[in-house]
Amino acid sequence: MEHVDAVVVGAGQSGLAAAHALRAEGLRPVVLEAADQPAGSWPRYYDSLTLFSPARYSSLPGLAFGGDPDRYPHRDEVVAYLLRYADRLDADIRTRQRVREVRADGAGFAVDLASGARLGARAVVAASGSFGRPYRPELPGLESFTGEVLHAADYRGPEPHAGRRVVVVGSGNSAVQIGAELARHARVTLAGRRPVRLARQRTLGRDLHWWLTRSGLDTAPLGRLVRTPPTQLVIDDGRYRAALADGAPDHRPLPTAADGARLTWPDGTTEAVDTLLFATGYRPDLDYLSPLGALDEAGHPRHRDGASRTHPGLAFLGPEWQRSLSSNSLRGVGRDAARTARRLARHPGR
Repeated sequence: MEHVDAVVVGAGQSGLAAAHALRAEGLRPVVLEAADQPAGSWPRYYDSLTLFSPARYSSLPGLAFGGDPDRYPHRDEVVAYLLRYADRLDADIRTRQRVREVRADGAGFAVDLASGARLGARAVVAASGSFGRPYRPELPGLESFTGEVLHAADYRGPEPHAGRRVVVVGSGNSAVQIGAELARHARVTLAGRRPVRLARQRTLGRDLHWWLTRSGLDTAPLGRLVRTPPTQLVIDDGRYRAALADGAPDHRPLPTAADGARLTWPDGTTEAVDTLLFATGYRPDLDYLSPLGALDEAGHPRHRDGASRTHPGLAFLGPEWQRSLSSNSLRGVGRDAARTARRLARHPGR
């Protein structure tokens, strides 16, 4: 069994930030990534995805995003940035290496890979994100629905849905962005438990993230107070407000049931629907930690500011509201990574 200082599970933004911070603390991490390149889930997001934060607020520690700092980078620009970041890291990044399970082993951990290989590590950073575990709420009769059922994780672009009747479930950024894009090609309803809440992307000539940074709200350690993430604000440059006002997409409460090709709405009316697309977020993809007992009944990490409550040498990086509003973003994960690396460098098992 190969023995290493630390294993980082995942080579997306969180895993790469973790590797950078661990190297700064004198540790030599091995980063394990299931995909064939160190860019996390970014290459698998839908084609039109654009960051809601400008490039100046979208960098990991040690490497500026580059280009016009006030532009809003496209998905492919983020992928290229992460690949560039990984290439400049002095870290052992191993792709096509899926972690099957992590078990306690003395003062450290045994990390078993799907390939059959095993690593021994004094510390483990779980930075595998959530894209591999899409969340879909219950809808009575959904198992009998004969239309197409998708999650935002499966969506790439509007072309396959042209001319069809589509219901997008969700009220957050992805739901609104996808719904507005689809509505230019199809008849689309955005269905959610609550109204869409829009936030202006720019106020008094400044981007929202400028205000968040200047006010300190972006970094405030509120994670311990946030047990259930608050209703997501949809960042809008005016396009989404106009689209919703024009009814493209229209907005309705959640359907109450599905039956065959039809959905039932709360007012009792039914209609045939071709595609039901859930843009309802994700849950932490951490099943490989189950042998440790480090997760709660819902599969969420038991942690305080990213430090495991059950195993001192285990850390989590990238969960929403891990410590602050920006914890699971390009602009904020580096701060959490630095705190995590300092803590693990002091771990007695080192």
